[in-house]
Amino acid sequence: MKKLIIIFVIAIFAWSLNSCDSAKADKDAAAVTAPSKDSLIKRGNYLVVTLGCNDCHSPKKMGPQGPYIDSARILSGFPSNAPIPVAGAGDIKKGLVVFAGDLTATIGPWGTSFSANITSDGTGIGSWKEDQFKNALRHGKYKGLDSERSLLPPMPWQDLTNLTDADIEAIFNYLQSTKPVNNVVPAFRPAGRS
Repeated sequence: MKKLIIIFVIAIFAWSLNSCDSAKADKDAAAVTAPSKDSLIKRGNYLVVTLGCNDCHSPKKMGPQGPYIDSARILSGFPSNAPIPVAGAGDIKKGLVVFAGDLTATIGPWGTSFSANITSDGTGIGSWKEDQFKNALRHGKYKGLDSERSLLPPMPWQDLTNLTDADIEAIFNYLQSTKPVNNVVPAFRPAGRS
């Protein structure tokens, strides 16, 4: 019994020394501290670029090597002043999906969908809450609202459902930090509507 008490006292003494180690306490506190706004934005930028968001959400200009991102309109979606694209007669019946030249609009069996403005402008997602953004990516809801229609092709929201909350937070923070581009994207056009 005496040995057990001595072991118990030594264990408590060792535990108290370890818990009083300020360097360890600082390290533990840093591990649970939320990332800085700058690091969130940097991570979000990395994810937006890596996930290919610019492919559809950024208007392009045509150059000698094909389309390139229009740096003045990054992530602003289908340009409101652009002509609405039209598929060739019979293209959709043949099973084709047609993209606008700058890849910001798509025509398929569902109709014509336009890439959204995801900049920090009010015509984009500037007034959105993070929960709305999460709902759009996780559940494919237009404007992130449960009462709205589903997001349309080619938006790959089904591929984004497994992003972590931290990834979604980082992407949202990055998008909220982007240059606001005032651009009201046209509404979805169901199939058969010209």
